[in-house]
Amino acid sequence: MTTVDPAPPPPMRLRELVFGAACAAAVRAAARLGVADALGDTPMTAEDLAAAVKTQPRTLRRLLRALSCQGVFTEHADGTFAHTEMSRLLREDDPQSLRYIALWCTEPWTWDVWPKLDEAVRSGRNVFEDVYEREFFTYLNEDAPESAYVFNRAMTTSSRQSAQDVAEVLDLHGVSSVVDIGGGQGHVLASLLEKYPDLHGTLLDLPRVVENADPRLRADGPLSSRVRVVPGDCRVDIPVRADVYIIKNILEWDDDSTRRALANVRKAAQPGARVVVIENLVDDTPSMRFTTAMDLLLLLNVGGAKHTRQSMVDRLTDAGLVIGEIRPVNAYLHAFECTVPG
Repeated sequence: MTTVDPAPPPPMRLRELVFGAACAAAVRAAARLGVADALGDTPMTAEDLAAAVKTQPRTLRRLLRALSCQGVFTEHADGTFAHTEMSRLLREDDPQSLRYIALWCTEPWTWDVWPKLDEAVRSGRNVFEDVYEREFFTYLNEDAPESAYVFNRAMTTSSRQSAQDVAEVLDLHGVSSVVDIGGGQGHVLASLLEKYPDLHGTLLDLPRVVENADPRLRADGPLSSRVRVVPGDCRVDIPVRADVYIIKNILEWDDDSTRRALANVRKAAQPGARVVVIENLVDDTPSMRFTTAMDLLLLLNVGGAKHTRQSMVDRLTDAGLVIGEIRPVNAYLHAFECTVPG
């Protein structure tokens, strides 16, 4: 039976940290093999699981043992394995599934850039282009279709799971129009339109993104009469006028891209319009281990960064926005309420 030491001494903890790649690889392997999907509510032996996912029993047991040490699955005294709260999140049918996020964070390109983190820290710029000789998103969409698919599924998962939280936090009573800038497939916008039946909305994102918009927003969807889908790049132009502009989890590029996006919002918006910026922060949050890791990954792949509360305030202020309330949306997101001055 696998046991977990809840508080290993510092020498052992450091050993665990430097073997972190093994843990990430084990989660990725379980997700790709579909182990969590094969395991139901009844505990199963490694042999039965191996037959279900077409692996060797002995090596699958080794994988499960490594994951059980981390709280992903649990091993019973009789040698069977069962689900834990974390392992259920690897099931594709779980409402809070993190399967595609787990796959995205461990995609093949990540293993090539992580060892060059010292170079990125030294230079202050991404190393992805040094490795692949292409800009990150160009590589993703032209050279790595499987990785692009995983990315899109991961972003859809993240957006869908946070959309309701955003809708609950934002008060749009009396607002007639809202635009979601870089809003992906429009899950946040759809949730807002469902909550406020008199609201009209616009979804703006890259053409290849909005062509896969949430079915509720498409021509035959239940919200189609109140929505406009605009293909475009907010770093180039925002051809939309609205009462409220929402910018969620996109101000993580290099500083120049962030400045251009905010300048375009300011250019498009009328005086008095609200601008709501929603971001993960690397401070003042219970999810710092995750967000600081994502911060480093952004440095590696696009030269971007997650923000501290102060760095976000500085960028919004530099863009000429007037910052009001800053409040949590959930355990890992904060909303910055801003207005466009007259």
